[in-house]
Amino acid sequence: MEQCQKFVSRLSEDDRDWTRRAIDILEADGRRSADTHLVMPDFPGLRGISIYLKDESSHPTGSLKHRLARSLFLYGICNGCIRRGTTLVEASSGSTAVSEAYFARLLSLPFVAVMPRSTSQQKVESITSFGGQCHFVENAGEVYAMAQKIADETGGYYLDQFTNAERATDWRGNNNIAESIFRQMSSEQHSIPDWVVMSAGTGGTSATIGRFIRYRNLATRLCVVDVENSAFYEAWCTGDTSVTATGSRIEGIGRPRVEPSFIPGVIDEMILVPDAASIAATRVLSERLFRRVGGSTGTNFIGALCMASDMMRHGREGSIVTLICDSGERYENTYFNDAWLAEQKIDIADWRQRIEAFLDTGLCSLLEMPA
Repeated sequence: MEQCQKFVSRLSEDDRDWTRRAIDILEADGRRSADTHLVMPDFPGLRGISIYLKDESSHPTGSLKHRLARSLFLYGICNGCIRRGTTLVEASSGSTAVSEAYFARLLSLPFVAVMPRSTSQQKVESITSFGGQCHFVENAGEVYAMAQKIADETGGYYLDQFTNAERATDWRGNNNIAESIFRQMSSEQHSIPDWVVMSAGTGGTSATIGRFIRYRNLATRLCVVDVENSAFYEAWCTGDTSVTATGSRIEGIGRPRVEPSFIPGVIDEMILVPDAASIAATRVLSERLFRRVGGSTGTNFIGALCMASDMMRHGREGSIVTLICDSGERYENTYFNDAWLAEQKIDIADWRQRIEAFLDTGLCSLLEMPA
């Protein structure tokens, strides 16, 4: 894929000045929000196992995607594709577009987000509050072509998170999320986690973490959790990256196709999590943290509990790290709404009971890992 949508002339001195100022602005944001908190809740039933949650919701735009958006902007600017006045376009189910709209406003650039019509109203309002525009499509699989079409028609630049996520992030270090996790863990009792658990949207974060683990020669393993109606799990199991699916109900993760930034070779284990389990875990964790977290965080959390269950079954102690991807306040009308659950025919009661029992006693089985 071409990195820029059209040939652009050499940089004028004014363009060079704009580029330098833009990079200064992005780097300053990075320094202000470099490290997010690493939270360790107390779960009585998980004897000998500590679960840590890296709280990415504390970024200025409220999600893990703040890191990705800044990297995508730097990538586009340094490749000469983003200049003064460039219209920026993204295919996004919400959080990435919120963060990109924020950075576009910082740089005084127009921004258009292409997204499924089912995207939560709270995310739409967040994008527009930063001055971005929203272009809706009926089918999640239509976002890619529409984003490219709008970029072509406006002479703009398609940020293309699904292709560029793994390219735009320096996975060797430079304060990426993996380096931040392991630096923060360095003084903990089990400083080298047994597992890092991560869900996949673009696949870029799991690629960064998996590559960093191998680059630093760490004993940690990477587990990626996938959700219903997503293509990633089947692709990892079969090796067929051409598989497709209908698209996830858990916003921000799961995809109808295998995205270019998804790197199966860096993943040690994958788990397929039912939506009912993700949403039940979202609610339970929100109650135990005394604040709401989003649905992708629930998926991460149930995955971390599955790994904890497996470690306990084998008599091992240690630590597990996962992420709080965003705040649950964006999902008041979906995951925290009983009427929405009924409409979707999702019953979380059994999963909620099992998760609560496991956290309190450690005795209830969750999704079983292979022996």
